[in-house]
Amino acid sequence: MTSDAVRRVRGQDPWEEILGSARAVAAGDRVLVAGTTAFRGDVLHGEGDPYEQAKVAFTLALEALGEFGLGTGSVIRTRLHLAHARDVDEAARAHKELFGEVRPVTTLLVVEGFVDPRVLVSVELEAFRGAVDS
Repeated sequence: MTSDAVRRVRGQDPWEEILGSARAVAAGDRVLVAGTTAFRGDVLHGEGDPYEQAKVAFTLALEALGEFGLGTGSVIRTRLHLAHARDVDEAARAHKELFGEVRPVTTLLVVEGFVDPRVLVSVELEAFRGAVDS
């Protein structure tokens, strides 16, 4: 199911309009999902809870993959950006629950902070369109 065409999907994040970006882009056999937080519209889910923010952010990122007919089994790379090193265990627990069977290549970074200081976690995904979905 590979394709050389580039397709972009917009989400509901206001930063997409500000930055002039897309939620996800498919190019060839890859689909990239932009940095995703636990915001649904104007509501931050899991405020103060890095586990919940990671779960919601990954769920939203996976919904973007769903626009291309892909799911968890297609994910080959994840990135987690955390505001605090103290949140590594909780964010890792959420990641393992979702991707433990898939085992994508994963990078975990602690960053200086986010535009909204309530955000504790931001995630990115990369998927392969030839992978078997689980």
